Amino acid sequence: MAKKSITLYFQVHQPARLRLYRFFDIGKDSHYYDDFANRTILRRIAQKCYLPMNQLLLELIQKHPGEFKVAFSISGTALEQFDRYAPEVLDSFRALARTGQVEFLSETYYHSLASLANPQEFRHQVLKHRAAIENWFGVTPTAFRNTELIYSNSIGKEVYDMGFTTMLTEGAKHIMGWKSPNFIYACETQPKLKLLLRNYSLSDDIAFRFSNKGWADWPLTGEKYLGWLKDAVKDGGDVVNLFMDYETFGEHQNAQSGIFDFMRYLPELILADGTFRFTTPSEVAKKHKAVADLDVPEPISWADEERDVTAWLGNELQQDAYNKLYAQYEKLSLVNDEALWNDFGHLQESDHFYYMCTKFFADAEVHKYFNPYDTPYEAFINYMNVLSDFIIRVNDEVSTLDTATPAPAPVKAPAKKTPAKKKTPVKTVKKK
Repeated sequence: MAKKSITLYFQVHQPARLRLYRFFDIGKDSHYYDDFANRTILRRIAQKCYLPMNQLLLELIQKHPGEFKVAFSISGTALEQFDRYAPEVLDSFRALARTGQVEFLSETYYHSLASLANPQEFRHQVLKHRAAIENWFGVTPTAFRNTELIYSNSIGKEVYDMGFTTMLTEGAKHIMGWKSPNFIYACETQPKLKLLLRNYSLSDDIAFRFSNKGWADWPLTGEKYLGWLKDAVKDGGDVVNLFMDYETFGEHQNAQSGIFDFMRYLPELILADGTFRFTTPSEVAKKHKAVADLDVPEPISWADEERDVTAWLGNELQQDAYNKLYAQYEKLSLVNDEALWNDFGHLQESDHFYYMCTKFFADAEVHKYFNPYDTPYEAFINYMNVLSDFIIRVNDEVSTLDTATPAPAPVKAPAKKTPAKKKTPVKTVKKK
């Protein structure tokens, strides 16, 4: 009997956090970032998560050569902060890359919502991220993971057109219906793009519920979890996709919870059982055929109960900030200012919009945990102050460009007119 596959994938991201930016700073100070907080938090998480977990994975790979494999995507913002504040973390990821048993995926460089807003900016960020992965780790990504697993039919087609044949997304209930996430599917609009769907129940057992003593299944042991994995495919299925934030280990679930011991023991238990083999996303996509096309007309994600994009665009605050930001794209495309483009990228990070979320109940607790602001309204005001200064800088640069460009000489009766190229419009989110 052929072995089933397990795909372990970890997302690594740290945002460029904004400093307290007051109304009176607008037009006077264009440094937007809280360098102290970024350094302090990055160094803390490096010691609690990145360094010990990378070392643990390296030991597991060396202990099980050719058998234990994992995958990562690391945002460009995280790579920048590693380089600036914790270069030893980059060294530890390079050590994993050299084993040949770790796959690095491509994503948006700034962990942004560009796939929802502007195809040109989306493509620019994906290509920039691909170049960064090649530069830091010497590998070229062949699989793609969009920000927060955001996916739709149209996004899938764009991803395939950029050269990717494998993409990760969420096994959202409202899309799957009776179908199981434990198979490979294909994009409805581009059947050559294979989709790996997150098994959110089994992923969240580790990512969110592991240390919850109020959980009926606490404590989670390796034997218990292996039983659940086997139950997931006993009635059919080719692969169990376990996708989670890398900060789960040591940060969200602290070392005292036993999370590192659990991960040290689990691979050995799984390999000894013989039901599963560990595979990377690209490997599993090559190994298994798609069982059906998956129709996803509206964007889905791995966030909140709805598994849609309302975590970032669900209220008027978020929509107003999003629309004003992406409205700057056409003016920015006229200028060649590296600092402006860099700030534009960091202001697109999905985290800024996530902080403005006004959801209640269970989702509110998750949002509160990741939020440096006391209220979503404070997050909105701070962001809009920064954005106001950014818009002033963009307008100043464009006006300088206009005045510096001489008026063209009159043209006499051209023989043939060349139709102007159509500009790709920026999608605007309508306020509900």
